[in-house]
Amino acid sequence: MFDGNWRTAVDRGLTPIGVSLRRTGVTADMVTITGIVMAAGAAAAIATGYLRLGFLLLVLTGIPDALDGAVAKASGTSSLRGAFLDSVSDRLSDALLFGGIAWYLADTEPGHVMMLPVAVMSLAMLVSYQRAKAESLGYEAKGGIMERAERFIVLGFGLLFSEVLIWTLWVMVVLTSVTAVQRFVKVWRQASDSRPEQPRPRHGARRAARARATRSRAAVRVAARRERLRNRPSGP
Repeated sequence: MFDGNWRTAVDRGLTPIGVSLRRTGVTADMVTITGIVMAAGAAAAIATGYLRLGFLLLVLTGIPDALDGAVAKASGTSSLRGAFLDSVSDRLSDALLFGGIAWYLADTEPGHVMMLPVAVMSLAMLVSYQRAKAESLGYEAKGGIMERAERFIVLGFGLLFSEVLIWTLWVMVVLTSVTAVQRFVKVWRQASDSRPEQPRPRHGARRAARARATRSRAAVRVAARRERLRNRPSGP
């Protein structure tokens, strides 16, 4: 939802910041790695029960995530390598954050509540895979009610108000599941439209094709028999 409505405007607004950072010698890879370090710090804070500190570091994690593309464009170094690193760092950051929440819930909540962040992380990976696979096949799979930016916002709300953290995770499970279904349907329709089903031949056409094939085989056998008769050696 964020990518479809505000991503272009946000990127345009971050361009001057990217230019300024590039002038100081900061590279896009450095910004991306800083985001991973911030995510690891947020995960450690959350796992040890410092949820407000985890919220602060989560906000700081979002800043490098938004700026690495702007720095790459400002330096003219946008590349497939950089896009690959950015995508991997996003998945790693998600795993660290939800792993930290799972660790925290395992220490503070009974039963299997700790599986909630694991479920959110698994669904988030599915949503990400759908987009990556669709784009590799030439389709477009952006969109959905809860993409990565929305997950960060909702997760931040749960960390800031820890009393509703578990309910927040349930909301994320439901909305991320809806997003996965939305993307699947979107790509399925594109794939169906790009490969229209070929009409099946009628029974008469199939019979005619079989008859032509039979006549062709018979003609081949007759020609082979005539050739053998012509090449048969004559008697003494």
